[in-house]
Amino acid sequence: MYKISPRMVALGPFVVVAALSACKPAAPPQMPPPEVSVVTLTTAPVELTTELPGRTLASAIAEIRPQVNGLILERRFVEGSDVAKGSLLYQIDPAPYRAVYDQAAAALANAQAAVPALRSRAERLEQLARIDAVGHQEADDAKAALQRGEAAVAAARAALESARINLSYTPLRAPISGRIGQSNVTIGAMVTAYQPMPLATIQQLDPIYVDVTQSSADLLRLRKLFSGGTLRADDSMRQRARLLLEDGTAYQHQGTFQFRDVSVDPATGSVMLRMVFPNPQQELLPGMYVRALITEGVEDRAILVPQQGVTRNAKGEAVALVVGAGDKVEERIVQVGSARGNHWVVTAGLNEGDRVIVEGLQKVRPGVPVTWTEFTSQSEPQAAATVR
Repeated sequence: MYKISPRMVALGPFVVVAALSACKPAAPPQMPPPEVSVVTLTTAPVELTTELPGRTLASAIAEIRPQVNGLILERRFVEGSDVAKGSLLYQIDPAPYRAVYDQAAAALANAQAAVPALRSRAERLEQLARIDAVGHQEADDAKAALQRGEAAVAAARAALESARINLSYTPLRAPISGRIGQSNVTIGAMVTAYQPMPLATIQQLDPIYVDVTQSSADLLRLRKLFSGGTLRADDSMRQRARLLLEDGTAYQHQGTFQFRDVSVDPATGSVMLRMVFPNPQQELLPGMYVRALITEGVEDRAILVPQQGVTRNAKGEAVALVVGAGDKVEERIVQVGSARGNHWVVTAGLNEGDRVIVEGLQKVRPGVPVTWTEFTSQSEPQAAATVR
């Protein structure tokens, strides 16, 4: 029979403890901090622009309406073509107005023919009245007859001028140069003076206007930036404007700012701005939707952040994750302005020297320590360059 020695009994508890220690699993190795790439923010001079939606409209519009009644004898233009100022568009039958003119010319000649005899009689009776050869009343009557004759000449001359003006209105000419649209009347139509419906409409397309709206809040913001010295601009810079067409392409010609309306629309809380653009190829047509880029000024110490470093939280706020003290992740709520290529212009929430995480965002959360390296890319702007 197998015997257990006293020594084995004494070592028993230690053997059990050692066995249990051997069965306990080893602690897992500690994971290293996640690696991220950051961009250390610097300041650079940036030309700030505002993108505003708007519509194009003709710089001049002339609605062709007759100033006399009559019958349309001919039309001298092609619909949709360009017409020059002074070119003949319509011809109203001039016959009745020429007859009135001839009648007025004859009446003037008749009135002028009577004046010499009246003047001679008035002068002769005035001389005889001085020596009391005739009565003074008779001399006064002769003088009054001369004055009536001269008044009749003036009235006849005015009637002739009125007839001449009406006759000159029978040819309808283009008051401006531009593109003429559809004709609303045909040959043989009877038209009336100053009728509500225009015969045709001419629109001047070169140059062309662009009207856009800007909120009054933006105007107040810009004034504060200028008064605080954050923005600077000279008159020539603030007069420049560029245009994006409906398909997103840039318009080849640069425009100029013309004026800003003095009142705010109470319904929209915005003001109207007008710009003028050259349109030699008539690429822009009235009524087109466009987006105007207006230069606000230059911010000498603007902060640019890569767009991949800015996200949105559940509230819709723009946020950025930065590597803060102790290499721990911090969340910053930021305010972004306009875009410059693949960067945002940050107006609040970040400072020069902050390290914004641009790669590895999905691996970190606020408060977590990280190891970081500087992000390098050919798309990064130079700190001293002006971004436009």
